[in-house]
Parts: sequence; structure tokens; C-alpha cells
Amino acid sequence: MTTRPTLLVIAHGSRDPRHAATVSALCARVRSLRPGLRVEAGHLDFNAPSVPQVLERLAAEGERDVVALPLLLTRAFHAKSDIPAVLREATLRLPLLTVHQAEVLGPSSLLTAALERRLEEAGLRPGDRRSTGVVLASAGSSDPEAIAVIAEIAREWRRTAGWCAVRPAFASASLPRTADAVRELRAAGAARVAVAPYVIAPGFLPDRIAAGAREAGADILAPVLGAAPELARLLLRRYDQADEARRVGPELTALSA
Repeated sequence: MTTRPTLLVIAHGSRDPRHAATVSALCARVRSLRPGLRVEAGHLDFNAPSVPQVLERLAAEGERDVVALPLLLTRAFHAKSDIPAVLREATLRLPLLTVHQAEVLGPSSLLTAALERRLEEAGLRPGDRRSTGVVLASAGSSDPEAIAVIAEIAREWRRTAGWCAVRPAFASASLPRTADAVRELRAAGAARVAVAPYVIAPGFLPDRIAAGAREAGADILAPVLGAAPELARLLLRRYDQADEARRVGPELTALSA
């Protein structure tokens, strides 16, 4: 048994095999940064193992404390409803296992650092920032809180990084779409336009973001965040915060409300 809680990374899951491969690579990077920490991955849908399956195995192996960390960039439906329900149901069946839900990953300066890393990997030079407009392209949500968070990240990123403009865009549920945001930046006078996908793993919606960028003629299209080192460090930061809260506060606070 581990002396600290097991970290259970909760991924949405996808029919696209690139999604599970990315989750696996990210978990491997987290393990390399924190040797000795047990890191497991569970999925809400499509991929195995499921979250309940991982929790059942951990309980059978004698683990008693788990930090469940949603692999999500905003606090929307999955973080507020879906994941707490899955964890609550599992803990009712596994009374000897205590699960503590960590906060979602975003917003964080580590995420904008990872976005900048991906843009530079795609060919953007640091000296081009003041003449470059950036489309911060997320998957999208019907949750107003999540949409507002993306808009605030765009405003703050422009202020701190020196872009000529940063516009949010969404692959689903909300507007504008990526192609429209690219055209708006071009019309506003941006000398070049870069699209930065604010998503973790490849899949249907990231492919839609990429298609929109190509359709509108974006100059630079960054890859998804993937197993970026900044993202791995952020997972450990959220884990440590949840572990500290576990030591001083009630268990399963987010799940019992």
C-alpha cells in the first residue's frame, strides 16, 4: 500500500484511440515526476478501465484513500454532476475506500505556459507576439460558468503575454466557432493568426477545431496540450492541494453536498 493516497486520473474517454494513448502518456509523465506515487487512470465512457472498475481494484488491493482528479480544464457538467455521481455510487459499494475529489485543472498559469509551448512548437516565434492574434479554441460547453472562464482566460492571456488579441472560440455548444474567430482577428488587423486548442487529447472536437483553423486560413495551428510537462506538473499541484484538504477537512466534500 502507498503512504499517500493513490491518484486516480478521471478521463472522459473517447472512441478515438489517440485519446486513451494521450491519457496514458500523461500519467506516465506524472509518475516520472513523482516516483513512488501510485497513479491510475479511469474513464467515464468508451475506454477501459472505467472509474468504478479502478476503484474496485484499488479497494480489493487494500488501498484506503484515493484522490480523484478530473482531467478537465473547466468546471462544467462532468465536474459538477457526472463525476461526483460516479464516485458517490462507487464509495457506497466500497465502504472501506475514501475518495477525495480534486479540483479541475483550469484556470492556471501552467496551462497558458503549455499553450505557449505548443504554439512555439508549431512555428510561432517569441518576437511575433505583438502582431499575432490568438484563437483560444476550447471544446465548448452549455454551462455559462465554463464559458465565462474561457473568456476570462483569453483576456488575462492577452494582458500577460503581449498578444495583439486573444479571442475565445468553441467547437460545440457555444459560439463563435474557430473559423469565425480566425476571420474576426484577420478583419481586426492581426498580421498573423494562431489557433491554440485548449484541449488535452485528440478526438472529434479537437479535429473540428483544426478543420476550422484550416478552413479560415490560420497561419499557425498548435497541437493539443497532450502530455505537456506543464500539464503533468499541474496534475500534481491539484493532487497535493486535494491531499492537503483531505488532511484538514471533511472527506468527499464535493460529493456529499
